[in-house]
Amino acid sequence: MERRSARYPELSLEENIEKIAAAGFDGISTHWYDRNVVARIAGLLRQHGLQAEGQCFPKTVDDLKPALEVAAEFNVHHICLQPDVRLRRLEDCIPLLEGWQRLAEEAGIDVWIETHRDRMTTDLFFTLDLLDRLPDLRLLGDISHFLVGREFAWPVSDENHALIHRILDSSWAFHGRVASREQVQIEISFPHHRPWVDLFLGWWEYGFRSWRKRADKDATLAFTCELGPKPYAITGRDGEDSTDRWEESLLMRQEIRDLWAKVAS
Repeated sequence: MERRSARYPELSLEENIEKIAAAGFDGISTHWYDRNVVARIAGLLRQHGLQAEGQCFPKTVDDLKPALEVAAEFNVHHICLQPDVRLRRLEDCIPLLEGWQRLAEEAGIDVWIETHRDRMTTDLFFTLDLLDRLPDLRLLGDISHFLVGREFAWPVSDENHALIHRILDSSWAFHGRVASREQVQIEISFPHHRPWVDLFLGWWEYGFRSWRKRADKDATLAFTCELGPKPYAITGRDGEDSTDRWEESLLMRQEIRDLWAKVAS
């Protein structure tokens, strides 16, 4: 929702949430560890009947505690944990992941580890090795980072599809952006990008079907239309976005709802 524009002013938090609700979205994704900020957001969400994905960025096991305390007071659908450490040995990662799992279980709150660059999960192969060591590790899949990080050749090979499927089989929510092998977020409304859009829709369909096999009967799946502002968004010479990200988020939402209906049927 950030514009980061010299041409268009930023909307207020109230205006953004009202716009999101009026457009028919089910919720938002936002930081969820500063109680004062969260209290304000939670009040607005209640007014509009919206849910929240709460994000946090812990470096230690105990760093998760404030987010869980806030989540216990102000309900969230789940916590999206970006492990803000860059460790080179699996042995150094396991105690952190197990500690976060333990705190989440004690709090009774779903906490899922996001796949993201410049985090513990920056590399696809390293993340797969973590899954080998912790098969029950629950991920939040943002697979755009892996496509760029590994610079998959086109067409994507069966081997690389299988690697992404392993990530999707451990994903309990999804962040939605479409990448190419060189950019993490491309304009999904541009016709020449359609092959990449179809690639991601195929992966998300696999992920949805996998989730339905694993999830409880009354569970709900969260999919965030995460079309970030620059530097995620590609900009022109004037520094402005090359496309209207709000309109593209509406387009993505419809694609995802159509895909979910297909999977559900």
